Amino acid sequence: MKARHLVSLRDVSSEDILEILDVARHLKLEHRSGVRHTLLAGKTLAMIFQKPSLRTRVSFEAGMEQLGGHAIYLGPSDIRLGERETTEDIAMNLSRFCDAIMARVFKHETVIDLAKFASIPVINGLCDMDHPCQALADFMTIWEKKRRFEGLTLAFIGDGNNVAHSLIDGCAKLGMGFRIACPAGYEPNAEIVAAARALGASVEITHDPRGVAKGADVLYTDVWISMGQEGEAKSKANAFAGFTIDARLVQAADPDAVILHCLPAHYGEEITYEASRSPGSAIFDQAENRMHAQKAVLALLMS
Repeated sequence: MKARHLVSLRDVSSEDILEILDVARHLKLEHRSGVRHTLLAGKTLAMIFQKPSLRTRVSFEAGMEQLGGHAIYLGPSDIRLGERETTEDIAMNLSRFCDAIMARVFKHETVIDLAKFASIPVINGLCDMDHPCQALADFMTIWEKKRRFEGLTLAFIGDGNNVAHSLIDGCAKLGMGFRIACPAGYEPNAEIVAAARALGASVEITHDPRGVAKGADVLYTDVWISMGQEGEAKSKANAFAGFTIDARLVQAADPDAVILHCLPAHYGEEITYEASRSPGSAIFDQAENRMHAQKAVLALLMS
């Protein structure tokens, strides 16, 4: 892997992504076979959390343990990025103590600053612009179910948010088409879309969930109200009415379509419980693959 950090999938090559996925599949197979690794023996990951999370914390912490290393959880009150101490000073201090930093934060600029000032690898665990670790888990899951990327179409139903951005980035580099159906005013970032199209990617933006779902190989959704957006709950609920993955949309997709959701799910809003448990659903394979994809990133950046 040529990249020194994982801030965004826009910053890594197609070859880097494929290498991460290849290592992730290998590590998953070995984990299920009971292999115990010492790849990161003696290494420590600092985990900065401005936003709490079940999957991000457990998958990184368990992943480090499975690779023979150690993780330190630094919650919102432990650091208070930019308040108690500057991001620059935090990055430089952690670089003296630890071997890598994972940051789950509000602002994209925070991850950029950490990577700018740290002398150790920085991994974006989530920010308002991107969620690259989630997308890597998603593409790993798609490959497990489809055994290819080229020529597939991913249909995203919902907000043009950080998850959508990372999926656009990855689809552009893996040869997948991307479609999104979202309410007016909730389209993905125009610069990210333009960058993907400049690579020759097919990125379609509409306001028609059924049209986007028709014939799709992958149906994907995310919560309408992300952490920190609670004040927008009522307006978003009204705007997103009709943008729910349900039996009707599942039937519109390819008969072998994979259904994905990055969780947590609000059943009855962005997806119905029935759709989440339908034969094509790979939601919990996807959740497990967060750990394996992240283990691959950790191993490639830290060993």
